[in-house]
Amino acid sequence: MQSPMRHSTGLLLLPLLLALAAPVRAQQHLTPELLWSFARVSDPQLSPDGRLVVYGVQRIDIAANRGSTDLYIVPAAGGEPRRLTTMEGSEFNARWRPDGRVIGFIATQGGSAQLWEIAPDGTGLRQVSNIEGGIANFLYAPTGTHVSFTREVRIDSTTADRFPDLPKADARIIDGLMFRHWDTWEDGEYSHVFIAPYQDGRLGEPIDLMPGEGWDAPLRPFGGVEQIAWSPDARFLAYTSKKLRGTEAATSTDSDIYLYELASGRTTNLSEGLDGYDQDPAFSPDGRWLVWASMERPGYEADRRRLMLHDLTTGERREITAGFDQNADGFAWAPDGRTLFFTSSIHGTVQLYAWDREPRRGRAAIRRITDGLHSYGAFSVAGPARRPVIVAARQSMSMPTELFRVDPASGEAVQLTATNAELLERIRMGRVERRWIRATDGDSILTWVIYPPDFDASKRYPALLYAQGGPQSMVGQSFSYRWNFQLMAANGYIVVAPNRRGTPGFGQAWTDAIARDWGGQAMRDLRSAIDAVAQEPFVDEDRIGAVGASFGGYSIFWLAGHNQDRRFKAFIAHDGVFNLESMYGATEEIFFPAHDLGGPYWATPRPASYDAFSPHRFVANWNAPILIIQGGRDYRVPETEAFQAFTAAQLQGVPSRLLYFPEENHWVLRPQNGILWQRVFFDWLDRYLKPSAS
Repeated sequence: MQSPMRHSTGLLLLPLLLALAAPVRAQQHLTPELLWSFARVSDPQLSPDGRLVVYGVQRIDIAANRGSTDLYIVPAAGGEPRRLTTMEGSEFNARWRPDGRVIGFIATQGGSAQLWEIAPDGTGLRQVSNIEGGIANFLYAPTGTHVSFTREVRIDSTTADRFPDLPKADARIIDGLMFRHWDTWEDGEYSHVFIAPYQDGRLGEPIDLMPGEGWDAPLRPFGGVEQIAWSPDARFLAYTSKKLRGTEAATSTDSDIYLYELASGRTTNLSEGLDGYDQDPAFSPDGRWLVWASMERPGYEADRRRLMLHDLTTGERREITAGFDQNADGFAWAPDGRTLFFTSSIHGTVQLYAWDREPRRGRAAIRRITDGLHSYGAFSVAGPARRPVIVAARQSMSMPTELFRVDPASGEAVQLTATNAELLERIRMGRVERRWIRATDGDSILTWVIYPPDFDASKRYPALLYAQGGPQSMVGQSFSYRWNFQLMAANGYIVVAPNRRGTPGFGQAWTDAIARDWGGQAMRDLRSAIDAVAQEPFVDEDRIGAVGASFGGYSIFWLAGHNQDRRFKAFIAHDGVFNLESMYGATEEIFFPAHDLGGPYWATPRPASYDAFSPHRFVANWNAPILIIQGGRDYRVPETEAFQAFTAAQLQGVPSRLLYFPEENHWVLRPQNGILWQRVFFDWLDRYLKPSAS
């Protein structure tokens, strides 16, 4: 591969522009440009009768450096998908009106996100809302008499409000935490839930359910419409919020489920006394039960996600997943209310499960529905009470998301969409292998090994150890648009991706094991995985690199300081934690390092993590080239972590490069930045792991 950083910025973009101008030609191997050409399928929603599915398809315009989403519709029984919307901008958050005659959605046509409606046959397009600032997280009430949505509401005054005679002053006056979150600064506005009367495309006056309250619903930065739910009779609306401010908000995970009664305007906290995360309420079809996800331990964002069942007639609640040593995510009731479907991560995959309120004799209350080397995501349930239809999004390391109809009894899955079939037919994917590798403590590590598309066992290949982020995040069957294992394999690398200590899907004890032990067993697990695969005759032990982001970036900095045997010949760390003390003082969600590191660095006694496990304390041992990548708007792992690491490498004469994206956050989201990321990534690896090719 040519070295893009040896040329000017203009020449960096020249291959991309030429590729865009040239006709599409068949290619065997995946490239960054092809990766960004995949359409992205999302958010399947079944019609009330279970016969049609509306969903989103995002396509990326690389030249314009942006993407846009359109709505499509497909029969749940199978058939040809049909494009439903052709508007400017993006259309998303599609939901069926309860009568099934209209689909409501949010569109950005005109520059503001507003509620629109369209008939399933594509006729009758109309704009429903015209609310200043736009809306998000739209839902119809099950009775069709109201809609709910969220919008930003100004609660706190800004510097400009307080000093109107200084209009050019651009300072921030900060009196407490959290003054910034993920990739945005606190601006005095909060997301509130609103309800408006609705009748056949017309909205009445919206009512703010949280007047004057200085907190958000849903939760920032990733909460969405799944954190809001209507009762079947539309008497109540449940929503998720963490009603804490300042230091409490930064150090606590205590979100709650709030129940708003439309008639009285009264709000009740249903999860009071549960001090961890409580979120994602869902009413049973008869309105008697409310289920939500709950974490037991306060301050621990990776605790087991339990399902709590609340009886709205008696006020009693209980955990229905007791004894189930896995997380429960993305749940939805069957139409008859007898079964609750959900997803759960298990051994590097995500599968569909069911909880039966009245299980058959001899059968456990929780049963697994699906299996296979793939992962299910968002799904929708509808149709006849006794024969529900499930349509789910599914992906793997070798296939981007498509929609499947899943039989809730047998788990049999039938593919409904093939959005990327033509592109996939032109690309030769590498073999994906699941291995169990023995750890230093005798346990087993599930490790994915991905082979180059034209793998020849008689040859010797360079290898990459992939270090997962999180740290409590599974290496699963997912199709990433940046850390794409098939793209790494297509560039001639054997990829080794272990589920080291701390990853979910292997029991809560395995997840918990990484807390306060960042540089311990998890790092030994990484070494065990790469050392085991390196014994294969087709792996060149003299050409091994290690790459990772976030906690994976921490892992790279740690491995670089413990590379005495020179096992690794090149490193890449993206948005990695380098100095545990500065990280604690600069990150925004303080509850995370407080839990995982054992408390603040000034505590007495001082937590052992800061001296034993901070990579900056071992930087004098660095002996291999390192590429450091950082986003300027990453407030989770702030940019100074990367700057410190790069400075240390440069001052010691370690071959190093800093790739800095001023406007990207913890991820790289802009198309041309994503392609640039890939080019620099592989240039660095090729330079040190394929010296003859460079």
